[in-house]
Amino acid sequence: MSATCPVDHYSVAPSAPVLFAPGAEQRWLMQYLPLVKRIVRQLSLQANQVLDREDMEQIGMMGLLEGLRRYGEPDEQFGRFAALRIRGAILDELRRQDWRPRQVRQQAHKVRDAIRELGRQLGHPPTDEEIKAFTGLEDKDYQDFLWADSSEAIESLDELLQSGHEHFPDTAELFEERLLKERLLEQALSQLDERERLVLTLYYQHELSLKEIALVLEVTDARVCQLSKQAIGKACRFLTERN
Repeated sequence: MSATCPVDHYSVAPSAPVLFAPGAEQRWLMQYLPLVKRIVRQLSLQANQVLDREDMEQIGMMGLLEGLRRYGEPDEQFGRFAALRIRGAILDELRRQDWRPRQVRQQAHKVRDAIRELGRQLGHPPTDEEIKAFTGLEDKDYQDFLWADSSEAIESLDELLQSGHEHFPDTAELFEERLLKERLLEQALSQLDERERLVLTLYYQHELSLKEIALVLEVTDARVCQLSKQAIGKACRFLTERN
């Protein structure tokens, strides 16, 4: 996996799990089940070779349950917090199972190196056709590379977002610190152009898959993969410089 952008952790101890009245916890889980299903649909393209949707939903529900017990009574901010917990639980399981074998990762690195070399030779970002001609990749192999490449970038940003909320603060002293971190992330998104920002908004806030975003924007799957990686790369660089 590619290196993730550094982010400071909150220096607080995890709070004790919140205890709900009998039946209340189950009602909240059912209310947020559609959120679990949307996130599973997002991640299924990059994960269905390792986990089926039912397994992913079960893992996501465990992430939701953990988030609920840490957060307490849900409010209007809980959906964002829960989404990070759900995604984090599923991605942790994928990493545990080493869902992208070393050989596949090494091949992706070779293709990226070849693309950078081609760009230096041409003096401009190469087109899809130029890349395929230079690397000798068939259409399907090139498409597989794009999905894997964008998935790595998404994992990196997911880790950044997850680590930024690793310990959800519940004291007044830490509220301002959390607010500053959220504003910093908003500033990172402001560094993107309109289309890049739209891709991340559709992915993270509207829970669309990359294929669905391609349909919304009326671009190819390859183009939406490139846009997502560009957007995440810019956000990570901004956050790295600020840290």
